[in-house]
Amino acid sequence: MTPLKRLAGILITGSALPGLAHADFFADSKASLDLRNFYFNRDFRNGPPTSQRDKAEEWAQGFMFRFESGYTPGTIGVGLDALGMLGVKLDGGDGTGGTGLLPADLGSAHGRGSQDEYSKLGLTAKARVGKSVARIGTLAFRSPVVSNNDTRLLPGTFRGAMVTSQDVDNLTLQGGKIDRIKFNSSSDFVEMSANRIGGTSDSFVFAGGDYRLTQQLTTSLHYGNLEDIYKQYYGGLQYLLPLADKRSLKLDLRYARSTEDGNFRDLDNKALGAMVTYAVAGHAFGAAYQRMDGDDPFPYIANSDPYLVNFVQINDFGNTQERSWQLRYDYDFASLGVPGLTFMTRYISGDNVLVGSSNSGKEWERNMDIGYVIQSGPLRNVGIKWRNATVRSNFGNDLDENRLILSYSLALW
Repeated sequence: MTPLKRLAGILITGSALPGLAHADFFADSKASLDLRNFYFNRDFRNGPPTSQRDKAEEWAQGFMFRFESGYTPGTIGVGLDALGMLGVKLDGGDGTGGTGLLPADLGSAHGRGSQDEYSKLGLTAKARVGKSVARIGTLAFRSPVVSNNDTRLLPGTFRGAMVTSQDVDNLTLQGGKIDRIKFNSSSDFVEMSANRIGGTSDSFVFAGGDYRLTQQLTTSLHYGNLEDIYKQYYGGLQYLLPLADKRSLKLDLRYARSTEDGNFRDLDNKALGAMVTYAVAGHAFGAAYQRMDGDDPFPYIANSDPYLVNFVQINDFGNTQERSWQLRYDYDFASLGVPGLTFMTRYISGDNVLVGSSNSGKEWERNMDIGYVIQSGPLRNVGIKWRNATVRSNFGNDLDENRLILSYSLALW
């Protein structure tokens, strides 16, 4: 089946769903087609034999059809969402695969080729009572203890069930269970494992809430349990202090305690993170500090996003006993009359990493993002972003990385 025929099948499946339900189901529904053209190049600067390769490089086109239904009328409203995705290789992968854009072609030389295309379809049933919504099926969401990853051609997703409630003023509750994860570059759900820890599990249970004490102050408590591998307890505080002349000061504090679960092995990690951001006239100046304590690195579901202040383009700076700090600068060119143009740069340095029997590990990463979204005309909402990163380490690979992303979202109805 050609890529265009496969995409057409996904679109037809999604477009047919509204006809299965009540008219209100359709009246409140919406659908969109997201296009993402992604070029990824990562150079391994220390080269073989340390990295076993010189570079990973691929170029691909992604299509994402999103359908979100309304709810049927009544005390309990029901609905259905659909997410159809298609990824097509444009170039690369001939010995330079492994960027995460496309599935690996294991039959290629050295296993570093990539497949020409892949697709996936996710369906999610949902029910609403008051301001509480239950979902079951394919899930893509963010939480301090588990978040899907969307940094490649197509987003990763989970399989499971969850409930989100906002029935109590200023309180958002979230909880559920997932049993499988689908990686960004995969068509299949697989069991979950813990990053840097290993093991496999078919159950992750999570629960927690965020409470807004005032318009400026929000507190968070969350819990996650990857069965037979780890338990994690998270507490956070976010405070935004408005200042005169459209200035503001934001404080973000995070603490997580992780221990073992079951008989996998002993696990001990305490993660503390704090970030302060001062904003004025389109500028934002940020500084962060992150500290790992205990005998193990920060655990989280592999191929998901960790909730760490120093989780950046390539690294998370969550190695065993690592200490890291970050300086960041953002600028929104709307202040100069150029809306849609943004710039970000940051530098993160980590040390005290436990390598073997000594705390001699050091690493640093520098990131730069430049993005522009066209604001008017026939190309309105077309976005282009260049993401650049440099990593140097005395215990891992030295990397230079560039990502060029062209995106567009078209509302179908």
